[in-house]
Amino acid sequence: MLKSNDNVRMLQEELSATENKVGFARQFYNDIVTKFNTAQQVFPANLFAGAFGFRPSELFEITEAADREVPLVDLSRK
Repeated sequence: MLKSNDNVRMLQEELSATENKVGFARQFYNDIVTKFNTAQQVFPANLFAGAFGFRPSELFEITEAADREVPLVDLSRK
């Protein structure tokens, strides 16, 4: 019983760490996209960006409530 409790706790910690990594990666991506989009609007880069066909990129956003829900994990043995 004690070993299974430790395993569940370790799983919860791993899920939490993974969620944090995904959040940090999303923030990093959005920061880079924001810098990229801003650079395209500043002289003289805006001249080159338009000439070479660069277009603004979209930020990564979670749009649906289902994506924000915490997944349910059933650890019962059936």
